[in-house]
Amino acid sequence: MSVKDLIPWGRSTGTSMPSTMRSEPASPFLTLHREMNRLFDDVFSGLGAAAPMLASRGLGWPSVEMVETDQGLRVSAELPGLDEKDVELLIDDGVLTLRGEKRAEIADKERGYTERSYGRFERAIALPFAVEEDKAEASFKNGVLSMTLPRSAKAPEHARRIAINGAKPQETAH
Repeated sequence: MSVKDLIPWGRSTGTSMPSTMRSEPASPFLTLHREMNRLFDDVFSGLGAAAPMLASRGLGWPSVEMVETDQGLRVSAELPGLDEKDVELLIDDGVLTLRGEKRAEIADKERGYTERSYGRFERAIALPFAVEEDKAEASFKNGVLSMTLPRSAKAPEHARRIAINGAKPQETAH
């Protein structure tokens, strides 16, 4: 049996199913397999709209942009539909943490439905260098959070340079 015999249809035929399969009774397992594939395709095709709800599962929302300058680091995060009271910023041990919660509710009394969406998000970003935490600034305008993290003049206290020794030539036994 060839692998081609296991594939129910091929790209080169241009048909959705070969004629031999159309006349055979449908297998319940094949039907279940097709329906499960269709279900997963339907569920995962709509992930773009649900990104804020899935952020706590590590799918990368909100979008964050970091720009390193001579003075420090500029960080901006897109948080549409949120206010500054919905967002928390922390710097701890060289990690910037951005977390919050999005709550939205739409009520249409004329049609008689209410739509609610809630979701927590958290992004932890390792900072590329030490920053002066007490001089960090943040502003929030039109759904964009902007942060300025000034570069620290001192080297990080927890970093330690490790000396690299050259390899010793191997002695040969005669």
